[in-house]
Amino acid sequence: MITFVPDPGLLESPRGRDWPVLPAVRSAAGRPPESADVVVVGAGPAGLAVAAALWHHGVRDVVLLDRDGVPAHRFFRRIDRLGQRVLRSPYEHHPGVEGYRDCELLDFARLHWGLLTPVERREIRMAQAGHRSVVPVDVFEAYCRHLVASHRIGERLWRAEVREVRPGTDSVTVTGAGFTTTARHVVLCTGEQRRDAPDDWWGGGIAPPGVGYWDEPVPAGSGGLAVIGAGLTAAHLIADGLAAGRRVHWIVREPGERYQCADVNSAFFRPEGRSRFESVGRRDRLELMARYRRASIMFEFRPSLQRAEAEGRLVVHRGLAVAGIAAGPRVRLADGTRIGADHVVLALGTTPAAEAALLPPEVAAARDGWPDLDERDLSYRRAPRVSAVGAAAAMVLGPAARNIDGHRVATARVAAAVTAFLRRGSPVQETARERVMTGV
Repeated sequence: MITFVPDPGLLESPRGRDWPVLPAVRSAAGRPPESADVVVVGAGPAGLAVAAALWHHGVRDVVLLDRDGVPAHRFFRRIDRLGQRVLRSPYEHHPGVEGYRDCELLDFARLHWGLLTPVERREIRMAQAGHRSVVPVDVFEAYCRHLVASHRIGERLWRAEVREVRPGTDSVTVTGAGFTTTARHVVLCTGEQRRDAPDDWWGGGIAPPGVGYWDEPVPAGSGGLAVIGAGLTAAHLIADGLAAGRRVHWIVREPGERYQCADVNSAFFRPEGRSRFESVGRRDRLELMARYRRASIMFEFRPSLQRAEAEGRLVVHRGLAVAGIAAGPRVRLADGTRIGADHVVLALGTTPAAEAALLPPEVAAARDGWPDLDERDLSYRRAPRVSAVGAAAAMVLGPAARNIDGHRVATARVAAAVTAFLRRGSPVQETARERVMTGV
């Protein structure tokens, strides 16, 4: 039996290498067009996957609207805020398109073998052998740039903050600051936002002085650091603090930290796992979501964090919930322990962004916090011309919908359905008739 031992050297993969790129194409400028076949809201990994898939389907009248106007800008900005050098996702999880003779992420890495470190090359060999392997951020970002150039995505991307998506019988109107675009179909790829702290930690509202979230910078000169959270983000914050010479307190609500390949059981990334999820009712799906998506840390962190704890530079408070946070800052735990620090960082995970806020309430029809989507094409049941890709599709596709590979699985379903809608010309009437016939 072969035992896979992760190489901690992956955490030091280079960033900012000079990758060869395809010739740049014209970037979009000015206001978005007044009309399009498809509008994609959000240009993160999910939005890039949708745009690339539609390109392969021959759908070229596509407009991408993103508040930063730069492909996957928020995704990489968050990563760099943490000093993260490697993704948790393996090489088979990427925003590219399968089945169209496209250059996939593993192909891209092999083509640029000379730029990889020995540790990164080992990961390529592991991926080719079917073993777990993870992707350096630098490789993934270069691949995203390749995807944008090879599928001419940049020339269809506009910087625009969408404020409303209003479905009609024959079209969907997308509005924002200074623009209105009418589309035959809209795909929402709005990603996730940070999870806020419970109101009872300090009474709600603005956090006390000295308390910040994981996507905010730690003030320069901060000495002692307290990190609250049990996931990969917390591990990066702790590693950064230790590297800066800080003494770190780590507060983990569970009895112990978990080191594993992913937050999600790997079965849900495979067709049989998704079939299992789709075969049960909504109540059972909610239970599966809670059971199989749990915060964890990549194996690569274990040696350094355990060494820091043994040396006393890291103090881990296991199995204790936070009871309150006060100015100072000072953290009070459930057993009465009080932890003082120069700065407290909240790494409480993320939650799906509020697509529902863009849609009329009667269309969003959220149930248990999740949108009501058609399971065949991920369109809103009350607005078949609007689809969702990303975390919003988790109640249909399972926990993996919130990961990069889940974006690609959702994209394959949505892109095929959107293309069919555009070709037959009447998705609302056709979809309604199909639902009556099938009893959905």
